[in-house]
Amino acid sequence: MNDGTMHTLSGSSQFPTTRWTFILAAGDPHHKEARFALATLCENYWYPLYAYLRRRGYAADQAQDFTQDFFIRLLEGRYLDRADPEKGRFRSFLLTSLKFFVADQQDRQRAEKRGGGAVVPLEFESGEERYQREPGHDETPERLFERRWALAVLERAVERLRSEFEQNGHAGQFDRLKAFLLGRSDAPYAALALDLNTTEGAIKVAIHRLRKRYRELVRREIADTVADPGEVESELRFLASVL
Repeated sequence: MNDGTMHTLSGSSQFPTTRWTFILAAGDPHHKEARFALATLCENYWYPLYAYLRRRGYAADQAQDFTQDFFIRLLEGRYLDRADPEKGRFRSFLLTSLKFFVADQQDRQRAEKRGGGAVVPLEFESGEERYQREPGHDETPERLFERRWALAVLERAVERLRSEFEQNGHAGQFDRLKAFLLGRSDAPYAALALDLNTTEGAIKVAIHRLRKRYRELVRREIADTVADPGEVESELRFLASVL
C-alpha cells in the first residue's frame, strides 16, 4: 500500500479508492490493509481532537487518556458503522464519534488507563506544547478543531513534498524554496540562484513547479479523508474558510 491514492478496489472501477473510502468499503477492523490505513489517518490527524478536548476544559492528562482510548476503540472497529459512505468526511466522522465516546466515558468508571498500552504512537508531549501556543481567545472547541484540522492537512502536504525532494536528493533545495511556498519570503531570486548555483530563470521555474506540486498534494491529502472524490472541492473551500 502506497502513501498516496490507493488503487481501485478489486471489482470496482467507479473511482480511485482513497484511504477513507477504502476503510469504509472494507468495514472489518481485522482487514489488515484497512486497519493500517485507519491507523495512518489517526496518527496524522490526532492533534485536532486533542486540541478540541483541551479547549473543552479537560486537563492535559485526561485529554490524553480520552484521545488514546478513543483511537484504540476506533482501531477495534467501533463507530465505523455510523459512518455514511455517501457523504462521509473523516473529519466530521472523527469529531462526532469522539463526542459519543466522551459521553460514554463520563458514564462509566474505566478499569484500565489508556487501554493497557498505546496502539497508535501519539506524541502527547509535543501536542501539549502545541496546545499551549494556541491563541488565548474565546474560540469554540469545534472551531479550534476545524482550524487545526485544516492546518494538519497543509502540514501533511508539505511533509509529502519534502519527502519527494529528499528521495530525489534535493532536500537542501526544498529547505531553501519552502519559504516561497508558504509565502514567507521576499528574498531576491538572483541571490537565491547564486546560493544554489543556478540561474534566476531556473529559480522562478522551480518555485512555480513547487507551488503546483504542493497544490496537487493538498488535493491528494484531502482526497484521502473523504468518501467521495467529488467532495474534494467542497473540502478545499472548507479549508479556505477556516484559515
